Amino acid sequence: MNKGRLEAFSDGVIAIIITIMVLELRPPHGTELSTLRPLIPVFLSYVLSFVYVAIYWNNHHHMLQVVKGVTGGVLWANLHLLFWLSIIPFATAWMGENHWARAPVALYGAVLLMNGLAYSILARLLIRREGPGSTLATAFGRDVKGLASVALYTAGIAAAFANPAVSLSIYVFVALMWVVPDLRIERRLQT
Repeated sequence: MNKGRLEAFSDGVIAIIITIMVLELRPPHGTELSTLRPLIPVFLSYVLSFVYVAIYWNNHHHMLQVVKGVTGGVLWANLHLLFWLSIIPFATAWMGENHWARAPVALYGAVLLMNGLAYSILARLLIRREGPGSTLATAFGRDVKGLASVALYTAGIAAAFANPAVSLSIYVFVALMWVVPDLRIERRLQT
């Protein structure tokens, strides 16, 4: 199957996800700068989530650049990823509105974990379709960064119940690991 529809649909859904997140940023009542202070957790939660959605969009784009086509299973795996991405606005809003309380921070980590697992499933199905010697398979290798991300998300979820600030630090660290588009694929595209 042609991958064009999958790419276009994914781009549209991701654009809607970002739009939903920004609509959660409600202006305060009042004209003093001090009225913005209570919104700091909401805004910083939005920034972190925007970065995460951007990371997925970038890496999804790079991954699809090196594949020739998709299967029905790949379409479902992509929808699975989009489902978990679509939960990010809810988790972001709950976490920000509640000033990074334990349960919302843990749920946010769980959503990040599910996104990571869904992305990994999509990548594995694409690698299976393309073959073990494909550009994508070679670029992914053992996917150490992906496995480390899953382990860190799990640690962040557990830490949320003791110290949400530690969890947030872990989530920021994982985002920083991925903020540059997946260079493993970019390097293969340049050769």
